Amino acid sequence: MAKLVSKVYGDALFEEALNKQEVDALFEEVKGLQMILRGNQSLTELLDNPKIVKEEKIGIIKNIFDGRVSDDLMGFLAVIVDKGRQKEIPAICEYFVNAVKEYKKIGVAHVTSAVELNEGQKARLVEKLLNTTQYVEFEMNYQVDPSIIGGMVIRIGDRVVDSSIKTQIYELRRSLLKLQLT
Repeated sequence: MAKLVSKVYGDALFEEALNKQEVDALFEEVKGLQMILRGNQSLTELLDNPKIVKEEKIGIIKNIFDGRVSDDLMGFLAVIVDKGRQKEIPAICEYFVNAVKEYKKIGVAHVTSAVELNEGQKARLVEKLLNTTQYVEFEMNYQVDPSIIGGMVIRIGDRVVDSSIKTQIYELRRSLLKLQLT
């Protein structure tokens, strides 16, 4: 249900941004809103408190964000709170940001390697990803995991390319176990 809510509201915000040709501006505002919500758990708890009526919650949002965000985003947040969906604001923001990234052809890659990659390796990896995908830019997230022994695991969306030594050893082991000696 939460995924459906974030999709419906996220799509509505994205369509509004497209119609008004304000995708870039709204994209930056929503990313800023995400940072505020992540850094201020008490605000999220306050908005989700059932003892506070909707009108007060909308007033809180106006006090905090009025003049700091566009009227479109301000109105959008008020609608979300009015509909009682304030708990879904982070998921809606995430959906919207991902929709804009897809629209702008910005890929998000999660790269796990056994050792830290140097800048030259990172640059070659980004170049290779740009040449083999439809994306024109990448947001790279690097992680070191010595347990993969060597190679790397690259995840872009729901696609995974696993060239780790750990996986190769596992596949080799499975193949050898399937062999029957006669």
